[in-house]
Amino acid sequence: MNTFLDSAATAFQLISDFDPGLWAIAGRSLGVSATACFMGCLIGIALGSFLGVSKFAGRGMVLTLLNTLLALPSVVVGLVIYLLLSRTGPLGFLGWLFSFKAMVLAQVVLVVPVAAALSRQVVDDAESAYGEQWRSLGAGNAFRCILLAWNERFALLTIVVACFGRAISEVGAVMIVGGNIEGFTRVMTTAIALETSKGDLPLALALGIILLGIVGCLNALLSLFRYWQDQSQLKGQNSLRGWVA
Repeated sequence: MNTFLDSAATAFQLISDFDPGLWAIAGRSLGVSATACFMGCLIGIALGSFLGVSKFAGRGMVLTLLNTLLALPSVVVGLVIYLLLSRTGPLGFLGWLFSFKAMVLAQVVLVVPVAAALSRQVVDDAESAYGEQWRSLGAGNAFRCILLAWNERFALLTIVVACFGRAISEVGAVMIVGGNIEGFTRVMTTAIALETSKGDLPLALALGIILLGIVGCLNALLSLFRYWQDQSQLKGQNSLRGWVA
């Protein structure tokens, strides 16, 4: 118990003192995961929206594969990307192994199935509710994708936050392809694993607190945004009722 309390006290001291090493790791982790989340969500939400409005032969098999990829182990992703980017691999000429780019690529591969599967379900439900009306007006698949995605934008924002959480909390793939090099590719999750094994529990705990704090702040901002939007819609409806009355 004393070990936990002592580690927690020292962890909060490191955070409040803005320890350079601690915040450098946190900033690097945030940069990798934000970049991967942005790229992965662009690809995944576009793919999911397309699957949500399209009907084609073999769609069921594609959806089954997509849902299977949700359980894709991060270490397997890291291994495959390592083999592709290694010196003798087909993409070895890029020179990305043990770099920021390799870590982003690994996290993109992990984020895309999550974004695609969740957004597909959201758009599919919206298509069932509004698709027939828009099809009767002549809207094609591409246009319906845009309309349905905009209509369900708050649900999609929640998916983006979930994807960011998936990316920033990942450890296996980035450790394999990034190498956990101090000052270069060491991020929060890999540093937590390393510092715990070395016995530096305060630093590991401080990084864990920062990681949870970042995700918590994003979720709080999303909740505030949705609350503001709901209040704006309520005021608009009240104004309309007053004008009609």
